[in-house]
Amino acid sequence: MAAVASSEEAVKAAKVLMVGAGGIGCELLKTLALSGFSDIHIIDLDTIEVSNLNRQFLFRQSHVGQSKAKVARDAVLKFRPNINITPYHANVKDSHFNVDFFKQFNVVLNGLDNLDARRHVNRLCLAAEVPLVESGTTGFLGQVTVHVKGKTECYECQPKPVPKSYPVCTITSTPSKFVHCIVWAKDLLFAKLFGDKNQDNDLNVHSKDDTSSKTDVFERSVDEDLGQYAQRIYDHVFGYNIEVALDNKETWKNRRKPNPIYIRDALPEDAVQQNGRSLDHIHEEHDPSAMVSLGLRNSQETWSLADNSRVFLEALKLFFEKREKEIGSLIFDKDDQLAVEFVTAAANIRASSFGIPLHSLFKLKVLLEI
Repeated sequence: MAAVASSEEAVKAAKVLMVGAGGIGCELLKTLALSGFSDIHIIDLDTIEVSNLNRQFLFRQSHVGQSKAKVARDAVLKFRPNINITPYHANVKDSHFNVDFFKQFNVVLNGLDNLDARRHVNRLCLAAEVPLVESGTTGFLGQVTVHVKGKTECYECQPKPVPKSYPVCTITSTPSKFVHCIVWAKDLLFAKLFGDKNQDNDLNVHSKDDTSSKTDVFERSVDEDLGQYAQRIYDHVFGYNIEVALDNKETWKNRRKPNPIYIRDALPEDAVQQNGRSLDHIHEEHDPSAMVSLGLRNSQETWSLADNSRVFLEALKLFFEKREKEIGSLIFDKDDQLAVEFVTAAANIRASSFGIPLHSLFKLKVLLEI
């Protein structure tokens, strides 16, 4: 009993620094507070976004745009009002978070998704001789490591894998792996449809009707029906653009030729017209989801070409119907369910065209982390 009592006293007396108040940070702060820690400091530069709400459970819709660190503090104090939580809406690399600042803590707990910031915190902990508990995620897997100077290896003692990059020509013209299709769907198509319109993009924007026109085929006219627009985009990127690529005979001399896919090839017309309409009322209470709208429940199931096509059309329409104010400024976020659904569907349709095995949404999220 004496050992238990001393452990409880050590927990109560400990001064803890948390770096990061996002997905890991919300869970970590809740657990620390309920475990008896009473002096917790939190550093986080970010503000709350809509895409955070599905898993960062301390935040609500009304908190969007506010400091993660401050809102997390307020949320936890509602059920643990007698503890001290000090938030810093700041960058951990700011000069006042120096070695002397770190020395005041008994332990530092990382909940970061940024390799550079993790390295920075690791070096400060080494200099301050404060133990570091490092945590992170890869896809749906979590990792925790403990780093104590002089007793265990530090966070940087083992080299971390360098994020992979791929030649633009491979992504745009000759994909041979599913990851190439993911990069195309995420960095080119998603960015073109929903991101900054002024950014350079390697997608062909000219239609077969007028290749000399300066009109961007991705632009939706004011009076254009949303369903027709979605089908037009589908036919352009998966049909016409593949036909354009096939015109370059040299490219395909020693490669498998891709097959153009038009919406008529993937879905009968009546299925296109009815796509997702029966469950529209669901989105009044939940964040928009093409999977929910279409009744697709299992993220580990690999969708057929038809289901990928349905998800593509539905996700595109939901962005314009439910999140129109965000269009033009969206950046892909792996925690944004609708964005992941769209990218999964687009990557799979492109993979189908190039004879590459299709993947489930679950597997795609894992690949996004590699």
